[in-house]
Amino acid sequence: MEILNRKARYDYEISDTYEVGIVLTGNEIKSVRKGSVNLKDSYIIIKNSEAYILNMHITNYDKAVFKEEETRTRKLLLHKDEILKINDKVSIKGFTLVPLRLYFKNGKAKLEIGIAKGKHTYDKKESIKERDIKRDTDKALKGKY
Repeated sequence: MEILNRKARYDYEISDTYEVGIVLTGNEIKSVRKGSVNLKDSYIIIKNSEAYILNMHITNYDKAVFKEEETRTRKLLLHKDEILKINDKVSIKGFTLVPLRLYFKNGKAKLEIGIAKGKHTYDKKESIKERDIKRDTDKALKGKY
């Protein structure tokens, strides 16, 4: 099961990526396994030398007895030196931290985060144009065009 934040790669230019752990409750893990997660409007902050993800929407599990707030702040698991390195890069004007994908690795939920810089509208149009050209050339090479 892999949940992607497709809007992130469209809106931002990703420079570095990191694999981090995420602190979730048991009911949240069950919802993530079902795929009831939305990363679209979420972002990451570093506060008091700890990383947190905000606005990540995890729908409550149907049979859960204790309901959690669906968009609560969740802690990310990183080493201190990684946090310091990321904080140095993010402190530069125009850079931010965005979640790229949520997946399972060895039974544990992992989040791929990226240091990103916002794209201008003309950059977005250019990336759409490049994607269309690549798709057309792939079709032509396969003989389906």
